[in-house]
Amino acid sequence: MDARMKHVPDAATGELVDAQFVELAVEVFSMLADPTRVRILLALRGGELPVNTIAAAVNKAPAAVSQHLAKLRLARIVSTRHDGTRVFYRLANEHAAQLVTDAVHQAEHALGQPRHHRTAPTDPT
Repeated sequence: MDARMKHVPDAATGELVDAQFVELAVEVFSMLADPTRVRILLALRGGELPVNTIAAAVNKAPAAVSQHLAKLRLARIVSTRHDGTRVFYRLANEHAAQLVTDAVHQAEHALGQPRHHRTAPTDPT
């Protein structure tokens, strides 16, 4: 690999980002390029859940949700906890939650409807 390609400059911070992290970031984004996976991550923002509860939340069959969760687990976006025969899934870290939040906020901006910027009306009395 060319020495210049080992690091990518971050214009915001001036720091050099290892090209390996850029490649892994692309893999993370590819995992989020599926509406069901985004819905799963939104469901998991409330805490850990078993597959059947996630499936009901995203309106998909448990088998299909299990396949998506397996991919998200391999990408280290979700992690698991076993309790007897049940498996509970949760977001691997706070960055996974923030990533999906920011993606939804970006979508709101793209549609000109950024709800996250709206403030609650104040009571004039």
